[in-house]
This record gives sequence, C-alpha cells and structure tokens, in this order.
Amino acid sequence: MVVKVFDLVPSTPAGVPMAAGVAAWLPFARAAAIGWMPVANLPMPVAPTNKNKHQDELIILNVSGRRFQTWRNTLDRYPDTLLGSSEKEFFFNEETREYFFDRDPDVFRSILNFYRTGKLHYPRYECISAYDEELAFFGIIPEIISDCCYEEYKDRKRENTERLMDDLEDNKDSKLPNMTFRETMWRAFENPHTSTMALVFYYVTGFFIAISVITNVVETVPCGSTPNQRDIPCGERYTEAFFCMDTACVMIFTVEYLMRLFAAPSRYRFMRSVMSIIDVVAILPYYIGLVMTNNEDVSGAFVTLRVFRVFRIFKFSRHSQGLRILGYTLKSCASELGFLLFSLTMAIIIFATVMFYAEKGSSSSKFTSIPASFWYTIVTMTTLG
Repeated sequence: MVVKVFDLVPSTPAGVPMAAGVAAWLPFARAAAIGWMPVANLPMPVAPTNKNKHQDELIILNVSGRRFQTWRNTLDRYPDTLLGSSEKEFFFNEETREYFFDRDPDVFRSILNFYRTGKLHYPRYECISAYDEELAFFGIIPEIISDCCYEEYKDRKRENTERLMDDLEDNKDSKLPNMTFRETMWRAFENPHTSTMALVFYYVTGFFIAISVITNVVETVPCGSTPNQRDIPCGERYTEAFFCMDTACVMIFTVEYLMRLFAAPSRYRFMRSVMSIIDVVAILPYYIGLVMTNNEDVSGAFVTLRVFRVFRIFKFSRHSQGLRILGYTLKSCASELGFLLFSLTMAIIIFATVMFYAEKGSSSSKFTSIPASFWYTIVTMTTLG
C-alpha cells in the first residue's frame, strides 16, 4: 500500500512556518513509508515552539568592525572563558545590541570555531605572539590546541622564544647607563651597527674570511708542471705568497678571537659555544704547522689538519642574518631531521642486504659484503632513486 504523504499533511497554524511543520512530520512519514506505523492512526505532532528562545538566542559579536553571529549556548559550553562567562557583559553595547571587542578579527575566527567544534586550531600564517595574546585575552589556554596543529605551534613558539632571548641579550647592554669597557666591546662584537669602529671591524673580518676561503681553494689549482710531467699546485709553486696571505688572515682571526674571549660576559660559556670552537679549529692548523714544519714523523698528520681550514667558511655565520635564521630552523627541526636520517639509514641497510644476497652467487659481483653494498644503495637512493 502506497501512502501519499503530502495529502496527509494538514495546513499549518498561523504563525508557524511551513518548513517547520513539514520538518516535524518527516520522521513519521519516513517511518510510514517502510511500514513502521500507519500515519492515519496517529494524531498530528506538535509544531516547534519558541519557549527556549531566551536560553538559546542568537547574539552578535563585533570584533573591530567585523560581525560574527552565534548561539548563546555555543559560548556557554566553556564557562571558564571570557565569552562563556558573564564577564562578556562588560563589552555589551546597549545601542547596537551587540558585543564589541577591539581585537584581531582574523585570529578571532579560529577562537569562535573552538566554541563551535571544541577543537582549537593554530592559523599557521599568524604571528605566534599575537595569537598567544588573543588566547590570553579570551581566557583560552594554548595547551588544548588540537594535535594537527600542536607540533607546528610548539616549533613556532620555540623559534620565537630563541629569537626573543637573542634580542634580549643584544639589547640588554643598551639599557645600562654606565657600561664598562668589556661590556662596550662585547656589545660592539654582537651588534656591529652600534658604532662606526665596530662596523669597520665587522667588514674587515668579513673581507679576510672571504680571502682565506678563496686562498684555500686557489692553492690547489695546477700552475704548471715539472719535467716529469707532474702538475704543480699553485700552493707549492707560490709558497711564500700563499703563506703570507694565510698568515695575515690567521693574525686577524686570532686577534678577533682573543678580543671576543676578553670581552665575553662568561668566558667559560664562550669557549664552549659552537662559534668559538669553529674559530679555534679554523686557526689551529696554522700554529701546528709552524711547530711541526721540520718534523717528518708528524707531517702526514699536519696535512690532515690543513683540511680543517675549510671551517673558516662557517665564520660567515657571524656576518649573515640569513645563516643565523637557518641555524635556528635546523635547531628547531632537529628531531624531525633525526627521524629522517634514521629512516634513511634503515632503508640503506635493508636494500644493501637485498643487493648482497641477490648478487651473492655471481663470481663477478662487486658486492663482496653488506657494507660494500652501502655505496651503491646510497647513490641510488639519493640520486637516481
């Protein structure tokens, strides 16, 4: 038996919308269509009333001119926050009949979605400090940020904290009315733009860093050959010239290191810092070479130590804001990079083992062991793969 649903729907009373009446009948109509209950034997259901209107009224939130609408019960879910408590009444405007907040409307969109869905998200393109200030104003703790955004929020928070600490260390000396000579010197090293002399020394050291790196590269270029048809590097053919340039660079680096060591607020912490270790490693081969020039037993070790002169290129990080930002980024992503390297190592071991046992029976195989297969696996995964 087919029941015509629309013939059984009576006209709605005055003041009740047609959509509300139809919506009230729909569950019964669906039940009748599949044989749950006969429609004709039931009384007409009661239409929705407005008796709860005062409890769940639609309110307007004006945030710096941008209006947001939501139900009052939506905000009352979290009574410990500003919008969920009676404190929001202090922001109610009697003339416009709306709540006015002189806050950031872009961040407020995420805050209002928290009341609607119960999940707090971090908008990645917003300033982390401004986001924290908005959360604090509305009484929301950042620890409830959803898992999908919490890692990114934590990383941005850590980067911002490190930058603020560096800025505080850079600017704390400027607040002192009477600085000592050491404090003035350290401030000049860390912030060269504080004085003309500091800026000149900054560019002079940068120039010698560039000269040192270029010299280290050029001295390996062939500059002729011997009667035995052996190429002679420029470093061996023009030994005195390259030695003089290396000596001048090392003297500048040594003076800079000693001056920084003298002016450092904590010499122990300065000597343990990464940049201090780089400075020592960059100048140490020169002084070892002066002592071991005629010692044939350690000449091979000295040649190895000369490789560490390439670390002078890292001295550029003192002179580049971009390199320092890169350092902050690598430091904040240390756990993620560690997991990437771990995954890459596991893949190399697995595929190297497969290659070794796949070629084990071949007499012409070059994979004589699993470690011997590492190189092929690494090259394949990082280039061709």
